[in-house]
Amino acid sequence: MKRALVAFLFAGAAVLVTAAPAAAHNALIGSDPKDKTSLEAGPSSVTLTFDQDVQGGQGINTITVVDANGGHYEVAGDPTIKDTAVSTKVDALGKAGQYKIGYRILSADGHPVSGELTFTLTKDGTGTPRQVAADNEADSGSSDGVPIWVWIAGAVVLLGGGVFFALRGGGTKA
Repeated sequence: MKRALVAFLFAGAAVLVTAAPAAAHNALIGSDPKDKTSLEAGPSSVTLTFDQDVQGGQGINTITVVDANGGHYEVAGDPTIKDTAVSTKVDALGKAGQYKIGYRILSADGHPVSGELTFTLTKDGTGTPRQVAADNEADSGSSDGVPIWVWIAGAVVLLGGGVFFALRGGGTKA
């Protein structure tokens, strides 16, 4: 029993010592238009700036511009990525009111990051919204959690430590 306890403590210590530091997700540090601003005319594009480079790839990153009724105004297609900035073109906006900018980007550490900004259009625009299926919209929450590889590495270390001590402890007493 004593050996099992020592093995367990050793394996636990090995997990703590060898655990990699958590990688930080990208954080939004700026936007054009700015969050909670009022505009007389709708923007022709939306640009979001993050503290780290954004990973690219087809269909990975999204920016949406949505009115209060769920009508979309962003131009279809993938946003443009330039280092830490992600941007998309925007069609002419419709009626005056609040608009939401939703985003989902692939962070530098490989995790998706999403969020939402708002702005108010103070004068009616000339645009007409288009409807988009709900699965194409950006999520409004952020994805925070421990990556699966950390759990797998921890399990391997614990299992390896247990096997090591189990095989080592099989000797006879004199």
